Amino acid sequence: MAFINPNIEARHWHIEDGNIMACDLCPHRCRIQPEGFGRCTARKAVNGKLVAYNYGRISSMAVDPIEKKPFYHYRPGTRIFSVGSVGCNLHCEYCQNYSISMSPIGKKRTTFKSAEDIAAFCRQQNFDQIAFTYNEPSIWFEYIMDVHECDPDLKIALVTNGYVCEEPLKELCSVSDAMNIDVKAFNDRFYNRLCGGKLEDVKRSCEVVFEQGVHLELTYLVIPGQNDSTGEVAKFVEWVRDSLSPDVPVHFSRFHPDYNMMTTPMTPVDTLLRFQGMAEDSGLNYAYVGNILHDDASDTYCPECGAAVIKRTGYMVDIIGLDGDRCAFCKHRLNIIR
Repeated sequence: MAFINPNIEARHWHIEDGNIMACDLCPHRCRIQPEGFGRCTARKAVNGKLVAYNYGRISSMAVDPIEKKPFYHYRPGTRIFSVGSVGCNLHCEYCQNYSISMSPIGKKRTTFKSAEDIAAFCRQQNFDQIAFTYNEPSIWFEYIMDVHECDPDLKIALVTNGYVCEEPLKELCSVSDAMNIDVKAFNDRFYNRLCGGKLEDVKRSCEVVFEQGVHLELTYLVIPGQNDSTGEVAKFVEWVRDSLSPDVPVHFSRFHPDYNMMTTPMTPVDTLLRFQGMAEDSGLNYAYVGNILHDDASDTYCPECGAAVIKRTGYMVDIIGLDGDRCAFCKHRLNIIR
């Protein structure tokens, strides 16, 4: 299919110095010369305006178990229609989706689907929820907002790096039912050196999403020698407990070598299990281990009585102890949306 560029004007930008397009979508706040691109490669200065250059450009689509995102407390056991585009506003040296996240529009084969097309497809296929995932969804801001406008009943989930300014993030919160945010490390040196971002901006995004009442889960990819010190993970856990809530689910995921970090070893399983135990001992009610198969490490337990309420083996889910969002045994309300 030929490249289609509908020249949809971006939101959240302003003009500086006569002809510089200043983007206000993410904390990079790129100042873009005429015909130039922002760091995300998704926004371009064209004829005196900033254009959402990735609008409607789809690189990937699939129907996934919602646990794959990962969401363990949002509509467990369901499947979700998932779509992704091209580009990213961070440049993680270990990105497993680098073939789309690091590829500019026009350099990667994509298919154009209007917001109306996607909303109609979901209705035709009886999908009641859609995940914007695979690459960074916040740089698809205009498209996400338009999909919601086409079908306000379609539930929206975002799998995001959280690198977005507060005003547009609040707008995304107004149309989103759930977000999983990657907290990639809990030190600025990691963010600066390996991702090209700042930890404080991501922390603030997590706080905003929680404050806005959107279902929030966090993923912490544990990378040997980079973000896996006990002290760093302890600070992360304490921040979740004290600045968000002990009920926010946290996923400690296993690293596998990819992109520019092919010589870094996979995360030892014992490390993941140790961090899970440390999180639970520090007061988090829901800590999980991801990207491995291990007995009980992905199961959900009632924090009040300790009963297993959801058993998971890979993406196979068995809801064994829930009465709506309450523990079927002690009736304690859990942070679970069904």
